[in-house]
Amino acid sequence: MANHQKDFLFVLIKSLSKSEKRQFKIFASRLETSSNTKFIELFNILDKSEVYDEKLILKSGVIQKVQLSNLKSYLYKQILVSIRLNIPSQNIRYQLREQMDFAVILYNKGLYKQSLKILDKTKQQALENDEKYMAYEIVEFEKLIESQYITRSIQGRADELVVQAKELNYRNTISSKLSNLSLQLYGIMLKTGYVKNDKEYRYIDDYFNKHISKLDESKFGFREKYWFYNANLWRSFLVQDFLASYKFAYKWVQLFYDNPNMIYLNPVFFLKGNHYFLESLYMLKYKSNFKKYLNLLEETIADPKFPVNDNLASLSFLYVYNNKLNLHILEGTFAESEYLIPEILNKLKLHSEHLDEHHEMLFFYKIASIYFGNEKYNECINYLDKIINNKNLTMREDLMCFARLLSLIAHYELGKDYYLENHLKSTYKFLLKMNDLHEVQKEIIKFLRNLNNFYPADIKKEFKKMHTRFVELEKNTYEKRAFLYLDIISWLESKIENRKIADIIKEKAKLNNR
Repeated sequence: MANHQKDFLFVLIKSLSKSEKRQFKIFASRLETSSNTKFIELFNILDKSEVYDEKLILKSGVIQKVQLSNLKSYLYKQILVSIRLNIPSQNIRYQLREQMDFAVILYNKGLYKQSLKILDKTKQQALENDEKYMAYEIVEFEKLIESQYITRSIQGRADELVVQAKELNYRNTISSKLSNLSLQLYGIMLKTGYVKNDKEYRYIDDYFNKHISKLDESKFGFREKYWFYNANLWRSFLVQDFLASYKFAYKWVQLFYDNPNMIYLNPVFFLKGNHYFLESLYMLKYKSNFKKYLNLLEETIADPKFPVNDNLASLSFLYVYNNKLNLHILEGTFAESEYLIPEILNKLKLHSEHLDEHHEMLFFYKIASIYFGNEKYNECINYLDKIINNKNLTMREDLMCFARLLSLIAHYELGKDYYLENHLKSTYKFLLKMNDLHEVQKEIIKFLRNLNNFYPADIKKEFKKMHTRFVELEKNTYEKRAFLYLDIISWLESKIENRKIADIIKEKAKLNNR
């Protein structure tokens, strides 16, 4: 598990590349007459340190304790200024903001005509790149200047600016409403999880339709479409409508591929859309499309035009490797996937400052699933224990739940009856406490609890009974998601047929040609 540092300055310094550190030192040397100033000394101490240690800083004798807080704040600001001055010129948002700053400088000098010329050119560039919030800000600034810079064409110019302001304000309002709806649905997901019955389904459906009833999709531009698909996706996830998830995630991704310049302008949205699309394909077991779009995602990320920064590198790792594991789990190629595990563990260390514990634990669950499929139950339990013993997973109780259930099955496979009994009790208490005891979970615990009471000759018959029961449960809209976390049906079939679970899943994958 990553050791996330808490000191913001230390974390910022550790995130700097070699070129950024070099640029900062050049920048800092211009600020002071000597490169040996206190804030540069503080930078050097923190840069060489493995962990943040205030005692070590004070021990250097360069900085007194009363100076440290202000010096850290000053250093933090200067590092950000240095980075800001060296941002790549191809970033359109920084270009627009820079031009706006130039326009403000000219305005403050009373050079209205020059300021308006820059603003008009910048506004066109903003509109071409669907930066409507920036365009609206520019129009409002143009209105301010026009009210002071009187020309013969002021009447026509005023009308033009008013029309532009109204149109941009309308579009920005639609985007804001849709982004608010998307965030609210995501908040419901975190607070209550997926819908568990018809009553909850109707509540989400009514809530969603109430917010979009007056919107006309045919009038949407790129950004409005993006937020519309985003909101629809969260609604479909909440109600566990996997086909709708696929439909809107596909529209989201295709929106970017139809507007390739937006991929490079909004790379985070592009990456997230692809992740949700691949997740939808995984839920529906659309193996061929899954491979196709995972390869396309990797090719796009590898394109020299795709932006490069720490955040995008971490997100790319998270989404690509998560889905690489998903593909192997989908195909049942567990043995072939083990090469990914050391790669993932190394990359988790590399990106530890940019990934939260929930995502780390999700990787551990998938690794545990790979080991379970390879019948390496001790290794499986080892990774599941990392999840079970983690006290910080307040947002992913579903992950905690299925980690415990998979651990129970792994203990059964190892024949550890004593540990199994203890785990059964603790798991049942945990599920009751989290108030998430679905039928699938109840049946798994009930079945495992009774296994030791069956005569050896009757065990296969009991496995068949449970198989029939779970096949029925999988058809239930509110239960089927559980089978994506834990393929209990394939495990039962492996016990009934005395075959490896990997072979069972591979066989199903071949029969499913989607």
